[in-house]
Amino acid sequence: MPASPARLARVALCVLSLAAAGAGAQQLEPRAYSNAPVGMNFLIAGYAYSTGGLSTDPALPLTNADLNIHSPFVAYAHAFDAWGKSAKFETVFASGCLDGTAEVNGVPAQRDICGLLDPTFRVSMNFYGAPALQLKDFASYKQDLIVGTSLQVQAPLGQYDPNRLVNLGTNRWAFRPEIGISKAFRPLTVEVALSASLYTTNHDFFGGNTREQDPVYSTQLHLIYEFSGGVWLAFDANYYTEGGSSVNGVPQNDELGNSRFGLTLALPWDRQNSIKLYMSQGVLVRTGQDFTTAGLAWQHRWGGGL
Repeated sequence: MPASPARLARVALCVLSLAAAGAGAQQLEPRAYSNAPVGMNFLIAGYAYSTGGLSTDPALPLTNADLNIHSPFVAYAHAFDAWGKSAKFETVFASGCLDGTAEVNGVPAQRDICGLLDPTFRVSMNFYGAPALQLKDFASYKQDLIVGTSLQVQAPLGQYDPNRLVNLGTNRWAFRPEIGISKAFRPLTVEVALSASLYTTNHDFFGGNTREQDPVYSTQLHLIYEFSGGVWLAFDANYYTEGGSSVNGVPQNDELGNSRFGLTLALPWDRQNSIKLYMSQGVLVRTGQDFTTAGLAWQHRWGGGL
């Protein structure tokens, strides 16, 4: 018996949780380890708006940043069978237009720029509780406990000018290994994820300097409630810490100790299309990243026998 439209909508909306402003420890990603039928493809297009102290590097001489970024994005995901376990490949490409003001060594300054953000690529696999299933077998699947792992890579392909204090790109590679656990207590699902973001050295930092950063460690918690018809609402929270940087070997005393809260609402449209609304707000900010984000994403799915 084929899966119902509501069931397919739940699965498809779970595949990607997009933060168009780029990869990082501050992301909130509900349903990152949910199961999906083998062979199914997902195309996602959306828009995100962020405002506040975003895109400012704690190692830069910036204070009182008030920046805005408008970011359209497109993403693709594919579910596949990895040694009998469900797995996914995901990639996100985004652009952005940033404008705003800040003080540079106490002097007001303004920035207005458009360009590409660093793209991200991610491979994930559920090694417990989520077997690889064809669509015809998916209707009888009921989630209990899922344990999975993933690796996300952020490539330094976005707009970057070493003579500018604020950029859309980072001019460095970032790698984020993660382990996630998802437990269903219908209609509530509880998810926890632990990750570490690792960074290469930026050898062309502002003013021709060299910048290094320690790993950022992050914990995510999601409480997801499923309504009838495939609609679900998630309360999202995280905490990320460490990540102190140095410029030319000199420590900057900018270790993180931040957290964010957010909400995600998923609305199925039909068997092949769905809409997601999301927002998040910094609630504990020790250094940088004090911003608010809101976004909208449309998702179309095909293949895998749909």
